[in-house]
Amino acid sequence: MRQLKIGNVVLENSYVLGPMAGVTDLPFRLLCKEQGGGLICMEMVSAKGILYNNKNTESLLQIHPDETPVSLQLFGSDPKIVSEMAKRIEERPFTFLDINMGCPVPKVVKNKEGSALMKNPRLVYELVSAVVKAIEKPVTVKIRKGFDDEHVNAVEIAKIIEEAGASAVAVHGRTREQYYSGKADWEIIRQVKEAVHIPVIGNGDVTSGEQAEAMRKQTGCDGIMIARAAEGNPWIFSELIAYEKDGTVPERPSVDEIRETMLRHARLQLEYKGEYQGIREMRKHVAWYTKGLHGSARLREQINAVQTYQELEKILTSL
Repeated sequence: MRQLKIGNVVLENSYVLGPMAGVTDLPFRLLCKEQGGGLICMEMVSAKGILYNNKNTESLLQIHPDETPVSLQLFGSDPKIVSEMAKRIEERPFTFLDINMGCPVPKVVKNKEGSALMKNPRLVYELVSAVVKAIEKPVTVKIRKGFDDEHVNAVEIAKIIEEAGASAVAVHGRTREQYYSGKADWEIIRQVKEAVHIPVIGNGDVTSGEQAEAMRKQTGCDGIMIARAAEGNPWIFSELIAYEKDGTVPERPSVDEIRETMLRHARLQLEYKGEYQGIREMRKHVAWYTKGLHGSARLREQINAVQTYQELEKILTSL
């Protein structure tokens, strides 16, 4: 099993659950960890949210001992604020601090945060070096191919990130303008890998063990980040591990297994978020879990009206 070393930390394997706002919350992360994820990334957290003691931010910062090693991702564009907030939370039990330079969402980009940072190489250096100096824990950065097709600068930005003292860089092979559409460009991941000495984590279009091997072969990347392919599919991590070990593709989980996982996921949601929020957040997860199953379209309609755990359980028994 290939390990992945970031800074002074050696991960059991090289498969990383990517950070996804509204998806990689604590309940979902625990399920992915159980399936063998080598590194689990949290939802992105606003540095300003920490500064102003935003109550929603506090719940995003929750970490369970069973999910470590874990990566906490901050977003922001002010080197002073981001580095001071990194210092403020450093005693919390995360393993790595990641800086978000990949988020394509308009309100984040409009604030000159997320993927907008890739348009400002000087600020990238200031931000990363300020955070590296502020904390002892390893700092990593997630970037994209570039902002748009006219500004493909992942190689330049990755070199700056390395120079600023970061311990690893994750590269999503799409531009900000692409969001999540089209095909991920693995070639840019290869170029970044050849340009820097820190570990490079490839991200984009890996949904199977076969594709993970293909990405490694083409790019030489040190780790593989799985994001949307894990939605409704925490089993992808055990499948990637099995394929790497001996080329086997495990059987997909049965309907009963999927149902049990959904109900367990729902119980975790209730435990951490209460019934009102927890059940509402389960609706999208159920849609992902049941995609392609017999009668899933009708089920999704019913799920959108569900208000309680008992109602959810009743609907899922009809699967």
